[in-house]
Amino acid sequence: MIQYLYADQLAQYPDLRKSMFRDRAAQFSGRLNWDVTLNSEGFETDEYDALNPLYVIWQQPDGTHGGSMRFLPTTGRVMVNDHFLHLTDGVTITSPLIWECTRFCLAPNLPPTTPISALLMLAAAELGRRFHLAHAVGVFDSHMVRVYKSIGWEPDILGQSESGRSAISVGIWEFASAPLATIRAKAQVSPQIAQKWFDQAFQSPDIRRKAG
Repeated sequence: MIQYLYADQLAQYPDLRKSMFRDRAAQFSGRLNWDVTLNSEGFETDEYDALNPLYVIWQQPDGTHGGSMRFLPTTGRVMVNDHFLHLTDGVTITSPLIWECTRFCLAPNLPPTTPISALLMLAAAELGRRFHLAHAVGVFDSHMVRVYKSIGWEPDILGQSESGRSAISVGIWEFASAPLATIRAKAQVSPQIAQKWFDQAFQSPDIRRKAG
C-alpha cells in the first residue's frame, strides 16, 4: 500500500523508516556511487530530510520499504534551487503550486512483477491533484528518463548537464496533463484504491500544510 507520511510521523513506523533510509543508502551510495552521507546506522539522509518533507512510500506487506520519493514545497529550501541553478540558467523555481520531488528510491531485490515505480508515480499524481498543485520539479539521472517514459508520464526537461549515462537533468511535470488512465494501468490499481490511500493519510485538512 501507499503511505503518505511527513518526517515527524516516521517514528510511528520504525520498520518502514529504517528500511527506507537503508535502501536509500544501498541505492545512492552503493549502486549509484553518489557522494552522499551515511550515518552510524547505515542510513542515507541529507539536510532536506530535516525540513519535515512529505514522503510517498510503497509499504510492503511485512511493513518494510518497497519504494519512495520525497516532496517539499519550493517556497522553502529545495535541492533544485540550492544546488542545481546551473541547470536552470540561474532561474529560481519558487511557487506554492510547485513542489520538488527527490530521492526516488526502490528497494533492492523487489519481485519483478510489482510495478513500484508506476505506483509511486500514480501516488505523486494523486498528491498533485488533491493538493491542487500545478507542477512537480525534480533532479534525476539518465536512468530515470527511461523509467518515466515506460510509465507514460515524462517531464519537460528544463536543463541538463553532460550527456549519455552521466547526464543529470532538471525536469518539470504538469499535474493537469498527467495521463492518469495510463499510469493506473501500469500500476495495476483502480482509481478508488488510489483515492483511498490518500484519504486515509489526510483525514484532517491541517496536515496538508505541515511540510517545509
